[in-house]
Amino acid sequence: MTAASRVRFQQRPVVVVMGVSGSGKSTIGAALALRLGLPFLDADDYHPPANVDKMSRGVPLTDTDRWPWLTALGGAMREQADQVGGVIAACSALKRAYRQHLAEAVGLPLVSVLLDGDRDLLLRRMQARRDHYMPPSLLDSQIADLEHPAEDEPVLILSIDQDVDDLVDTAAQALARLTP
Repeated sequence: MTAASRVRFQQRPVVVVMGVSGSGKSTIGAALALRLGLPFLDADDYHPPANVDKMSRGVPLTDTDRWPWLTALGGAMREQADQVGGVIAACSALKRAYRQHLAEAVGLPLVSVLLDGDRDLLLRRMQARRDHYMPPSLLDSQIADLEHPAEDEPVLILSIDQDVDDLVDTAAQALARLTP
């Protein structure tokens, strides 16, 4: 965990499960939320139709496309955190600026769980998915955009070559150390 010891939650955690497409953000985020008894938000649900249309046509999003999406997700995260004291969200959050924008929109201490993995494994996962608008052709643009969190960012980095239960166990244990 990087810099996470500097983050302390007064109640339950506010977490972004992040990474490129195919890393398992939604799967791990939903399982972690269930384990911790917190609401789960999937950032995909906050994209405007124009963003989904672009991605489904294989066109990478621009920063301009992303800011309103991140603001909407951050507002929803804040609302859930205010209601129940914490929230888990799945969001690519590929760049430091995106993570900062999201944290500002949430307005609460935020920790990221980066699901990190090998390109070949990510590609196989994306190719195996059905009914998802993000085509495998966008994987390389996502990898290129990914800025691994810096030393000063509160983050837990997990390798996706583990099974879901192990990833959730590791994340839950690390987050437990950050709560009263």
